Amino acid sequence: MKLSELLKSIEVLSVSGDANVEVTGVVYDSRQVTPGALFAAVPGEHVDGADFISDAVSRGAVAVVAECGFDPGSGVALVKVREGRRALAALANAFYGDLSKRLFTLGVTGTNGKTTTTYMIRDILRAGGFEPGLLGTVAYEVGARSIPATRTTPEAPEIHAMFERMCQYGCDAAVMEVSSHAIAMERVHGIDFNVAVFTNLTQDHLDFHGGMEAYFETKARFFEFLRDHGERTAVINIDDLWGRKLAEERLVNLPMVTYGFGETAQVRATKVKPSLSGTEFYVETPWGKGPVSLKLLGRFNVHNALAALAAGGVSGVDFQTMVTAVENVTAVPGRLELVFDRRKRRIFVDYAHTDDALKNVLTTLREICKGRLIVVFGCGGNRDHGKREKMGRVASQLADYSIITSDNPRNEEPAMIAAHILEGFGEARNCEVVLDRREAIAAGIAMMKRKDVLLVAGKGHETYQEFKGTVVPFDDREIVREITE
Repeated sequence: MKLSELLKSIEVLSVSGDANVEVTGVVYDSRQVTPGALFAAVPGEHVDGADFISDAVSRGAVAVVAECGFDPGSGVALVKVREGRRALAALANAFYGDLSKRLFTLGVTGTNGKTTTTYMIRDILRAGGFEPGLLGTVAYEVGARSIPATRTTPEAPEIHAMFERMCQYGCDAAVMEVSSHAIAMERVHGIDFNVAVFTNLTQDHLDFHGGMEAYFETKARFFEFLRDHGERTAVINIDDLWGRKLAEERLVNLPMVTYGFGETAQVRATKVKPSLSGTEFYVETPWGKGPVSLKLLGRFNVHNALAALAAGGVSGVDFQTMVTAVENVTAVPGRLELVFDRRKRRIFVDYAHTDDALKNVLTTLREICKGRLIVVFGCGGNRDHGKREKMGRVASQLADYSIITSDNPRNEEPAMIAAHILEGFGEARNCEVVLDRREAIAAGIAMMKRKDVLLVAGKGHETYQEFKGTVVPFDDREIVREITE
C-alpha cells in the first residue's frame, strides 16, 4: 500500500520525502522493522520510539511517523503528527483493511471478570452459529489455534494482524478483553465494536491513572467510541457504582442493556444458590427467562454469566442456546481453578490481584469451606501501592490464615511489598511472611487438614515470575501439583 493512501486515515501536520513510497508493514518496535516498513515512533511507558528512529531506518524503514521533527535521512519519508499513538492505531487499521467492520466485534472492559466473561461470550457465539476469535489475558485464539498472550490487549498492529488471521481462518466474530491501558494508549482507536461490555471498576492501576475518577474516565472513553460507529450497544453492570454512573450520566441516548441482581436490571439474576459443584440461579432477560446451573463457583461468576448472556442476546443468539453454552463452561485457566481435590482437601489457583477480586474469591470459598480457609498471596511490584494494605485487610478478615509472599516483585524489594500488605492486618496477626513463593505454597499445603481449602492468589494462569528485569518460569498450578504428588 502506498504511504499516500495510508496517510488518508490520519491527521497529518507535515510530510517530507516521497509520499508515494510503497509500505509493506506498520510497526512501532524498531527491532521488528523489515525493509519497506513504516515505523511509528510513539512514546511508550518506559521508552520513547523517537530514540529508535535511526535504528528503524538502518533496518530498512521507508517512512517514519513521529510527533517530533527529525531528519531520518535521504530516501525516507517523515510524517509529523500531533498524536502518535492515535496515528499508529489508525495506520494499522488502514493497512490491514479496516477488518473490524468485517467481524462482529465485542469488547469487554472492567477491573475484574473480563477473562471469564469473554470465554463465556465466545462459547455463546460459537453455539449460536458464529466462528469467533478471541483476544485476552490468557491467550489469543484464531480458529483452532491458541497463542499464549503477552498482554491483555496487544498494541494496534498486533490487534489488526490478528483480525487478518481471524478472517483468513474463517472467523466472523471477535471477542476482546479491553484493558484501561489499551484505551488510554489508543490501542483500540478506530476499531468498530458492535457490543461493549462493562463489568465493574475497583481499585487497580492507579499508579498509571492517578485516581479512580481518571480510571473511570478512561473506561468511559471506550463506550463513547460506540457513538462514532452508529447503532452499537453497551452492556453495563448496574450493580456496580461506577457502572450506574456510566449508564446514567455518560451513555444517555446510546442503545444499552443493563444487568445485575437489582430489580431495574434488564438481565437479572434471582434465587442465587451456591454449592460445592457450582452456582444455580434464575435469570430474566428480554429474550427469555429460566433456570441456569453454572459449573463455576461464586456470585461474581453469576455477574460474568449475566454479562455474557446480555452480550449474546444483543448479538441475536437464542435464549436457550445461550443458557446451555454458559452452563457448559467448566473452567477458565487460572480463574478459581481447582488444581487439587483429594483427601477432603481442596486447592484453588486464582488471578485475584485486587482487593475486590480477593474479597470475591475468599467470600465464595468461605461459603463452601467446612474447615479452615488459607490463602497464599502477594502484590506486584512497580504497581499501585494503595491496594496492598487493602488486600491485607481483606485477607485478615476473610481467611483463617494468610501466607504473604512474592508475586512479581519487578524492581521493588519483596520484603517492602510484604510490609505494605502487613499494614492491612493491623493487630490481627493471623499471617506469616514467606517470600519464596514456592516455599509459601508448600507451607500452605503442609498446614492443610481435612476439609480445609487453600487459595493461591494473584498470578492465576501466569507461567512466570519477574525479578529486577529477569523473568523466570513459575506456574502456581504446576507447583501445587509437584508438591502434592
